[in-house]
Amino acid sequence: MKNQKYLSPSLLSADFGDLKGALKLVEEKGSTYVHVDVMDGHFVPQVTYGQPVISSIRKYSNLPFDVHLMVEKPETSIESYIEAGADLVTFHIEATAHADRCIQLIHEKGKKAGIAICPATPVSAIKELLPFVDLVLVMTVNPGWGGQKLIPYTLKKVKELADIQKEMDYNFLISVDGGVNQDTLKDVVDAGTDIVVSGSSFFRGNLEWK
Repeated sequence: MKNQKYLSPSLLSADFGDLKGALKLVEEKGSTYVHVDVMDGHFVPQVTYGQPVISSIRKYSNLPFDVHLMVEKPETSIESYIEAGADLVTFHIEATAHADRCIQLIHEKGKKAGIAICPATPVSAIKELLPFVDLVLVMTVNPGWGGQKLIPYTLKKVKELADIQKEMDYNFLISVDGGVNQDTLKDVVDAGTDIVVSGSSFFRGNLEWK
């Protein structure tokens, strides 16, 4: 499983007026996941969509919804996103003092738990949690906007996580989100990424996937 590479297109860059059509395209392009970015206007400046929208589009795709919570105090809303249709819930270590409890909440609901780190956050901030998570999301841009350029030093963290993954035989997958396009894809994959999140490049047709 770890030798495979998975594509998870981000709906952040889709046409919000035609999310049904966006989901159809995601499936047609051989994607494994749907990346759903939730922004609260506090943890990040932007606001996207919430539980009602996720619930309304859930019926248009059979792919797993990887819901990325860029929200403060995610422990207060995790369950409602699972009820809306999330299969995997990823929250930010920077947004909560109760990361362990968040992971427990997600697992208690029978879903997969992911933890995300911003570009300036070191891997050491989540080291104690690595045995318990199903996914680690490395933000390779500052969260909040699509279309940004990948920050090169963030790939060092991907390599660090890949080394830990191998050395400790942990089961978490490594996901990269931000600035992935045809020019950066090889470096992202070679660093040890398992799940490639792509928004702008995917929906503009600028990302060739195997």
